[in-house]
Amino acid sequence: MDDVTPLLTAVDRLADRLRILPQSRLRAGAAAEGLALARELSVRAQRLEEPGTPPRIMPDAGLFVVADQVAVAGHDLVHALERAPGGAGGGDAARGAAEAVALVAGATGRCGV
Repeated sequence: MDDVTPLLTAVDRLADRLRILPQSRLRAGAAAEGLALARELSVRAQRLEEPGTPPRIMPDAGLFVVADQVAVAGHDLVHALERAPGGAGGGDAARGAAEAVALVAGATGRCGV
């Protein structure tokens, strides 16, 4: 669990920040950035859980849902990483968690939160 804690923290923090943004900030790009991140995290989780299967793309459910989409996709990825060969502490899984933290950090910066 320790290797995925930074990912959980980063995802939850970004989701909380997106939830409190005014509609104008969401429309100005924060929602699109959040959705792009949620889609990428979701694809990564699906690749771990169902290798060889084409990933399903998370739908655009609207401005006010994007925070929840980020949270769900991030938690799904953590779940998949914990069940990957070697667990979250395994080499590939640990690398995957670190890459995901970097993705969340980048999206957080681009959202301006």
